Amino acid sequence: MKTASTSLAASLHIHEDFLQCLSSHHHNLTSISSVVYTPTNSSYSSVLQSPVQNLRFLSAAVPKPQIIVTPLDESEIQATVCCAKEHGIEVRVRSGGHDYEGLSSISEFPFVIIDMRNFRSITVNAEESTAWVQVGASLGELYYRIAEKSRTLGFPAGTCPTVGAGGHFSGGGYSMMSRKYGMAADHVIDARLVDASGRILDRQSMGEDLFWAIRGGGGASFGVILAWKINLVPVPEKVTVFNLNRTSEQNATALVHRWQYVADKIDDNLLIRLFMSSLNSNQDGKRTVQASFTSLFLGGVDTLLPLMQESFPELGLVKEDCIEMSWVESNLYLAGFRNGEPLEVLLNRAVLRKAYYKGKSDYVREAISVDGLEGLWELLHEEEMG
Repeated sequence: MKTASTSLAASLHIHEDFLQCLSSHHHNLTSISSVVYTPTNSSYSSVLQSPVQNLRFLSAAVPKPQIIVTPLDESEIQATVCCAKEHGIEVRVRSGGHDYEGLSSISEFPFVIIDMRNFRSITVNAEESTAWVQVGASLGELYYRIAEKSRTLGFPAGTCPTVGAGGHFSGGGYSMMSRKYGMAADHVIDARLVDASGRILDRQSMGEDLFWAIRGGGGASFGVILAWKINLVPVPEKVTVFNLNRTSEQNATALVHRWQYVADKIDDNLLIRLFMSSLNSNQDGKRTVQASFTSLFLGGVDTLLPLMQESFPELGLVKEDCIEMSWVESNLYLAGFRNGEPLEVLLNRAVLRKAYYKGKSDYVREAISVDGLEGLWELLHEEEMG
C-alpha cells in the first residue's frame, strides 16, 4: 500500500508540474488544460484506447502514458514538446493508431502522447493538383475530400481508410497504384513540423536533409509532423477491380508460383495483390490453401482483359469477374466494403474490428519454389489449427 501511495503521489506531482509548464509556455491554462488527460481524468482511458487497433498494446502489462494531449492548435503542440524536453519525458505522436509495434502508444520510460485526432483539415486545390493534409486526417477522409473536388484526381496511399496520414506518409506509404506512381512519400512536396526546440519548420526552413528523412524514415523520429503538402495524381474516370479466389484444388500453388514472375512485369497501370489463407476444403473437409488475387487497373475492363490474357492467362480472368467504377469507389472495394456502399463510409474513423496480432513485413529476393510454397502452406495450416 505504501509503495502504491508513493507512486500515485509521484505521478500527481509530475502531472501538476507538467500542467504548470504547459501554462507557462502557452499562457492560457484554461485552454490547454481542456486538452490534457492524466490517469486521474475520467476520460483518460477512452482517449487512450479509442484509436488503438492492436489490443496487445492495451493490456495491463503495457506501460501507459503519464499524460495525453489532444491539441487543437499548433501552439499547444509546441508547448507540449518543450515541456516534455524540460521534464525529461519522452514524446509519442499518434495520428491513426495503426502502428503495428506500438511506437506511437508505448515506451519503457515516462512519456506523453500527443494525439493528433483534432488535426484533420484537408485543403484540396484541384486546379494545381495539390492538397494540404493535416496528419490526424485518415486516408478515407483524404480520398473523400479529393473526390469532392475531382473524380479524375487521386493519391497513391493505402487501402485501409482508417489509417492516419501522419504515420502512413512518414513511413513511405504503399498503394495499389504504387507500380505506376510509387509511394505516398514520393508525392510529398512540403511539410510543417515542430522540432525538438518547439520551432515550427517548413521544407525551406528545415532543409532538404530533414525533409528527405521524414518521408520514409518515420516522422515522429525527427519532430512532430503537423501537415503534409502533396501532389495529387491523375486517374481515369473509370478503373477496374477484381478479386479472384483459388484453392489448392483449383491449382493455387501453381498460380502463386507463376504470379511471382508476373506481378512486377505487367503493365504499370495494373497491380495484382496476393493474400494467402488456410481454410476448410468444401470437398473433403481437410485444410486447404486459398490464394486471393486482388487487383486495381487504371483503365477499363476491355483494356484489362487482353493484358491479362497476354501476361497471366493461367488465372483465367473473364469479364464477369471485373467491376468498373470510379477511383474513389475502388477504395471502398479494396477496403472490403460491399459494392454500392455510400462514399461517406470513408469518413468513418471507427475501426470495425480490433484484435490481438503481430505483423511483420519482409522482401523476397528470389521467387519461392513450388516446394517452398508447399512448405509455407503447411505452416499456414499449423497456425490456423493453433
